[in-house]
Amino acid sequence: MQLSFFKRIWQRLRQFFREVKAEIRKITWPSRQEVKVLTVVVLIFVAFFTAFIGVVDLFLSRLFAFIAR
Repeated sequence: MQLSFFKRIWQRLRQFFREVKAEIRKITWPSRQEVKVLTVVVLIFVAFFTAFIGVVDLFLSRLFAFIAR
């Protein structure tokens, strides 16, 4: 019984990894140029929202400091 249990687990694992390999082959990977462009877009987006949140934080901290006086 023990042996057949481990054998079934091993067979399921092998089947799982075969299916993973088949699915990975179906992926359409982006080109190097697409990766570069999208990386720049993400960096600009992050920089913009970092600055935006910084400005809002500065404004709110000064507002609350003014109210607390």
